[in-house]
Amino acid sequence: MTSTATPPGLARFNALEEQAAYTALLEVCASTAWARRLLAARPYVDPDALYAKSDAATAALTEADLAEAMAGHPPIGHPEPGDPTSAREQRGMAGATDELRAEMLELNLAYQEKFGHVFLICATGRTAEEMRDAVRDRLGNPPEEEREIVRTELGKINRIRLTRLVEED
Repeated sequence: MTSTATPPGLARFNALEEQAAYTALLEVCASTAWARRLLAARPYVDPDALYAKSDAATAALTEADLAEAMAGHPPIGHPEPGDPTSAREQRGMAGATDELRAEMLELNLAYQEKFGHVFLICATGRTAEEMRDAVRDRLGNPPEEEREIVRTELGKINRIRLTRLVEED
């Protein structure tokens, strides 16, 4: 027999006072437009409904909304001090050599100079070398193509973070 009960973490999120839920969503994604869209669709019957709304909200982000979302992400190799989320997500950089860290810094700067924003990648589960190779490859992209890659990567990050939010007991 399967249960139709809402998972405890999602039930807790659905029951949060509006400002607290909005704050929790902004911790997932720094785009206020994204957070407002998800907040307006509460309550969610199950995690899949929340993830589908997140995907739709991410797809609807304007260029300014994407910029706002990216501003909430530290550069790869430089997680925000005291931020367990960015440290956990960038764990693949933890064992990187000094040489690889220096190379990532140079690549991050070159990327930011070319595209005007931080290099965004879903770093969860990736090694330092994989992230370095990705930024190298993506430096060759035209801005329009890179913007859509960024949107896809942001969607992956949002989904991972939402999963953590709603699956906590």
